[in-house]
Amino acid sequence: MAERNQIHIRLNDSELAALSQYTIDSGNSIQDTVESAVCQLISQYYMRQKKANARFTFIDLFAGIGGMRLAYENAGGRCVYSNEWNKYCQQTYFANFGELPDGDITKVNASTIPDHDILVAGFPCQPFSIAGVSKKNSLGRPTGFEDKTQGTLFFDVCRIIKAKRPRAFMLENVKNLKSHDKGNTFRIIMESLNELDYQVFYKILDGQNFVPQHRERIIIVGFDRKRFPQSISFDFKITPVSPKPTVKDILDKKVDDKYTLSDKLWSYLQAYAEKHRKAGNGFGYGLADLNGVSRTLSARYYKDGSEILIPQKGKNPRKLTPRECARLQGYPESFIIPVSDTQAYKQFGNSVVVPLIENVAELIVAKLEKLEKETINNERPDTGDASRRRSYTKSNAGREDLLQVSVS
Repeated sequence: MAERNQIHIRLNDSELAALSQYTIDSGNSIQDTVESAVCQLISQYYMRQKKANARFTFIDLFAGIGGMRLAYENAGGRCVYSNEWNKYCQQTYFANFGELPDGDITKVNASTIPDHDILVAGFPCQPFSIAGVSKKNSLGRPTGFEDKTQGTLFFDVCRIIKAKRPRAFMLENVKNLKSHDKGNTFRIIMESLNELDYQVFYKILDGQNFVPQHRERIIIVGFDRKRFPQSISFDFKITPVSPKPTVKDILDKKVDDKYTLSDKLWSYLQAYAEKHRKAGNGFGYGLADLNGVSRTLSARYYKDGSEILIPQKGKNPRKLTPRECARLQGYPESFIIPVSDTQAYKQFGNSVVVPLIENVAELIVAKLEKLEKETINNERPDTGDASRRRSYTKSNAGREDLLQVSVS
């Protein structure tokens, strides 16, 4: 975890009074308020420095630590807005992108969000995940859209799509979203997106096509029917990496002993697995096949690491290190991990497989470029009148930014 440094600032009486009143009104500490203000100042500076010649623009909602952003930037995009409420995720995001994401999305005025080509959102999956639903059911808590704290955040995505009308969007969630509440949750999602007048496609994709981890997620893609009146098709024709990576490819050669399970924890996990084996259940720890792929990394990995344990000769198995978790999700070595191990495990467990999302992003952008070209060609005047061509070109200014073509 990054060391916390101290600085001293001088404020006059009126500035201090205003700061004190703000902390009371916002419920934040002076430390958090000043830190946030500094990060926002730096974010604004770097936003102004961004190059404007990107292939496309996008916004990053429920941004987490920026896995989607990495993917879409790698596909040639420029992020013009990000939103993430978790302060630890904000720290990691800022450390890697020099920008502090906006906070509570429910309080964001959609009209203040910059125009963009693609909306990207990995809206909270806990209300729909198998583990999340099981836990909440056992506690008698609501799940799915009945979960007022997280389940209804999907409708904030719809609110922003309606206000900004991006050319396309890509949403990501757990595969259980499709079957949650006997399919009613997914039906509402699809109906909501269709009512916004978007042509919607979806597919469950597995991250093991790009990283050594079995990680199935549903990807939902939509294209604006108002902008593209022609028939729209889309194929999730991903291109798996070759050769296929294995667990041993992401492991460090030397690992601190603190990641090795204690005798007590190892004994507990073995006893727990045996108990459920006798009961006919599949619950229990998972020793990773170093020449194969691992189980799905989850946000609870920090507790005991039981779903992905690395065998060690002559020793108890160990957990993955945070850096190994980053590699398992396809993050580059240059990605900064400024938080504690516990927070890092939660962050990578909630993240996306970066190269998978990048592959989908490239497919979306390629389809957008094709749709834009077809639409422009369909609307292009077939007359040789020069003044009409000039009028057409002026009215379509900006649409060629995505295409990188010119209309003569």
